[in-house]
Amino acid sequence: MTSTFEQMRANVGELLRGIDRYQFNPAFFQTSITSQILLKALTNLPHTDFTLCKCMIDQTHEERPIRQILYLGNLLETCHFQSFWQGLEENRELIDGITGFEDSVRKFICHVVGITYQNIERRLLAEMLGDQTDVQIRSWLSKYGWTENEDGQIFVYSQEENVKPKNIVEKIDFESVSSIMATSQ
Repeated sequence: MTSTFEQMRANVGELLRGIDRYQFNPAFFQTSITSQILLKALTNLPHTDFTLCKCMIDQTHEERPIRQILYLGNLLETCHFQSFWQGLEENRELIDGITGFEDSVRKFICHVVGITYQNIERRLLAEMLGDQTDVQIRSWLSKYGWTENEDGQIFVYSQEENVKPKNIVEKIDFESVSSIMATSQ
């Protein structure tokens, strides 16, 4: 029993040292499971989960559902939100069984709007959020503390409050530069 354990330990140690440590059992690849993992990773934007998952997929496995999810993810990452909602509508079956997918995407979109805009038209925000109703838009405004004026302009955030000056102090002593000066002569 002990020798079997030691043999397994040595085998695992060897696998972790070699190139094989990066191969995640490609023989057991399942498109449906991979699709769900990618979709769940999309719900965690702006974190890098989607990018990490995307990098682990071998190009030989990029069949239809995975290709569509990668396309939708690219639309989100490049802020083509209206195109994302159109693409999602055409591939509605992809998100079956993923609870809260659309609201997670809307949360990401609000994050992007919050760091990008000071003011945005209500119509544009509604389109970016997937043609939300007035009640739903008010809910998102309330959640993020955004205010709307009577002209349909939404005040998102004053970006001047985000600007923080940074003092950079460089300390270079003569000894660290003397060798460079000596070689340049």
